[in-house]
Amino acid sequence: MYVEFDRDTCVGMFQCVAEWDAFEKNLNDGKADLAGSEEEDEDLFVVEVPDGEELDAKFAARSCPVDAIEVYDDDGEQVV
Repeated sequence: MYVEFDRDTCVGMFQCVAEWDAFEKNLNDGKADLAGSEEEDEDLFVVEVPDGEELDAKFAARSCPVDAIEVYDDDGEQVV
């Protein structure tokens, strides 16, 4: 399972930070950061979800008010 985070879309409400420890507040930019992620495209960050954190990643995606977070299974199917 992996997460894609569109940082450009992020509006800095930080609900994701409360749901999953992989997200961190970046108060300088007013946006969240996805720890351990790699930038796939401009402002699109991707990270593998560690075992046992799948539910947290899904909650983070569901809590985002602007849908900047998407969760995919190992087959590339979007689950959130």
